[in-house]
Amino acid sequence: MKKVITCILAIGIPLLIGVIGSIFTQESVSTWYLTLEKPSFNPPNYLFPIAWTYLYITMGFASWLVWLKRDTGSYSRNGLIFYSIQLFFNMMWSYLFFTLQNPGLALIEILILLPLIIITTFYFFKTDRIAGWLMIPYIAWVSFATVLNASIYWLN
Repeated sequence: MKKVITCILAIGIPLLIGVIGSIFTQESVSTWYLTLEKPSFNPPNYLFPIAWTYLYITMGFASWLVWLKRDTGSYSRNGLIFYSIQLFFNMMWSYLFFTLQNPGLALIEILILLPLIIITTFYFFKTDRIAGWLMIPYIAWVSFATVLNASIYWLN
């Protein structure tokens, strides 16, 4: 039962980060964001919450797998430290882009976030192969988001 509770908590933490990020996003997405010039590959708005919910669940589950092995050495400890840091940066991107309406500052921030995710994934792989693989879609999505953010910045 303890494992079930810790798994739920591990998944709940990034989902909570997502809720906070959506609060930062909510007002601007239907006003300011609509006025921006966007590249042709910009996904429809309904896709973002679907993708992020999936990613938050998988990264939360990955963190739980690493947390289960937290006593096995520095890889798990370092992985969880970097995981926590990147979660903070994940949340802050929404604030910078949508609340401050500053794609340039958000671009700088996401260029810090992406390497943090890659480092986290490296440590997750060293601790638990499944946890590492669960982070790959997150890297792919944030890589795409980086290109999208840069394109919006340059177009506006």
